[in-house]
Amino acid sequence: MLKWEDILRYAKDGSPSPERKVEKTEEEWRRQLSAEEYQVTRLKATERPFSSAMCDLFEPGIYACVCCGTVMFDASEKFDSGTGWPSFTQPVSESAIAYHADHSHGMTRVETTCNTCGAHLGHVFPDGPLPSRLRYCMNAVALKKLAAK
Repeated sequence: MLKWEDILRYAKDGSPSPERKVEKTEEEWRRQLSAEEYQVTRLKATERPFSSAMCDLFEPGIYACVCCGTVMFDASEKFDSGTGWPSFTQPVSESAIAYHADHSHGMTRVETTCNTCGAHLGHVFPDGPLPSRLRYCMNAVALKKLAAK
């Protein structure tokens, strides 16, 4: 189980190596993604809070990166954070997500990106539920819900 100390170490020293890499040109990403998906995942925009029905979706299943299909989260780790964005306590694997110090907008946060393709997903915070206390606050448009296994 990842803890906040692990996240800070990854943001400072580098994330775990991904299982694979997906690289495309910006034009290829533009053709593949909707305008909103492109803005969020490739240009690090943030969708409006409470703009997605995914916040209220708690059925079993898994969530994958909308860009490359890498599995990111299991629905069993999803919780209602009240923030307006889908929130999770843990990724499916330690190597699924890359962590980066984010000093934008006059604050310090930890940005999360897909470790496979570099897509911006959101941020992680140390104010989630026990036992990890992590809150992966994700942009819903950066994820696609897959059927339960």
